[in-house]
Amino acid sequence: MVKLHNQPNFSRCGVYNLSSEIDALDARLISLLYSEPRIGVLESSRRLGVARGTVQARLDRLAARGVIRGHGPDVDPAALGYTVTAFVTLEIRQRFGHDPVSTHLKAIPEVLEAHTITGSGDLMCRIVARSNADLQRVIDRVMSFEGIVRSSTIIALESQIPYRVLPLVAAAAAGPGDR
Repeated sequence: MVKLHNQPNFSRCGVYNLSSEIDALDARLISLLYSEPRIGVLESSRRLGVARGTVQARLDRLAARGVIRGHGPDVDPAALGYTVTAFVTLEIRQRFGHDPVSTHLKAIPEVLEAHTITGSGDLMCRIVARSNADLQRVIDRVMSFEGIVRSSTIIALESQIPYRVLPLVAAAAAGPGDR
């Protein structure tokens, strides 16, 4: 398995240095790691046709810049029995702020993500449940915190484009003039 040195903890929506450009080799390395997360540095260097030290240096640089984060398995909630996906917009009492609400949401396993948003709500959460009845239980638990005023829920019927990054990696490597 590829080892990253000094990997910082970046948020998915964090602010990054605008010089976070990647080149074609970075894109090929990311694509390889995405398709085979358990591949080692030596095997990566063999497949990419570059020195082992080059692969390790690239990995370290990509990790330090927050381009590559973690090596956990890609888990499908539906395979665990959580077949219902919903997006919940939350309005919070402003005197509470986002931090206490986020702490509350982190304690609910079915809340997979939460993002501060613009528009009519304050936070957007992606949650999963085992059924519609279970979804009601999860929403009730979310709403049990006094810092949350109201919620609006949208149930996803089907995923048309699942989470993906490889097209973005290819576009980033191509540069702004080649898109």
